[in-house]
Amino acid sequence: MTTATRERIPAPVLFVVGGVSMYVGAALAVGLFDVLPPSAVAVLRLLGAAAVLLAWRRPGRAAWRGSRLARAVAFGLATALMNLAFYEAIARLPLGTAVAIEFVGPVAVAAVASRRPRDVAAVVLAAFGVALIADVRWSGSPSGVLWALAAAGMWAAYILLGKRVASAGNGLDDMAVGFAVAAVVLSPVLLLGGPGSLDALGDPVVLLLAVGVGVLSSVVPYVLDQLVLRRVGQARFAVLLALLPATATVVGLVGLAQVPGLLEGLGILAVIAAVALRSRDGDLGAPPPADHR
Repeated sequence: MTTATRERIPAPVLFVVGGVSMYVGAALAVGLFDVLPPSAVAVLRLLGAAAVLLAWRRPGRAAWRGSRLARAVAFGLATALMNLAFYEAIARLPLGTAVAIEFVGPVAVAAVASRRPRDVAAVVLAAFGVALIADVRWSGSPSGVLWALAAAGMWAAYILLGKRVASAGNGLDDMAVGFAVAAVVLSPVLLLGGPGSLDALGDPVVLLLAVGVGVLSSVVPYVLDQLVLRRVGQARFAVLLALLPATATVVGLVGLAQVPGLLEGLGILAVIAAVALRSRDGDLGAPPPADHR
């Protein structure tokens, strides 16, 4: 696909494609929770994504030095911790519910970056939806809500750091470097599950599924994120992410038979409505597209 063709694809379409890929991968990951702790699955996802990205991009020496390396590592660690917290959350909550609570992070970014009344209204609507869902779920799984909120904090960091990485013009190469370093730093987590986890790590099927989860949940959606982050500002990106709860709910319903309750459904719809309100506006000062290999 040429650069001109990519630029013509609307950002919401890219988000839906990335969201479907991400949450199909998450549904596969839930199946791995029977043999591995959620945190270990998150690290395996990161290892799989890092291996694929390094083989594809082959970053040069400049990507492993100085401020560029520091920026990439910060981004990689924020992404890895976001995924780890998210997997702990979806081990305790329905997929669509966890994603909607996690949206507190993008809401915070949008709230800080917003200037116009429509932006503020979109943020308030999204926050209301998240609060509604969290209120429903707190009594049933407070630890799940807390893990989802931790993922939300890392999601905010992902947006802010991801924008810097994308604006620098070497987003995909730096993402490969950041994921690789984060995978090495967090690899001891694989040992926390005890002997059973070590046995599972020797199963080729488990490892193959982990690579598949890494490609579906990390490589495809995060590459699309980098394309969008080069075209839009942080506020619009943050609210466009509200498309993800709807995508996650559909995948959870079809793939995992997770049916949201009435209040949860209303909360998810409120979050989605924030997208329709905010995404009509463009962004001023979005960086020009940079050339990628």
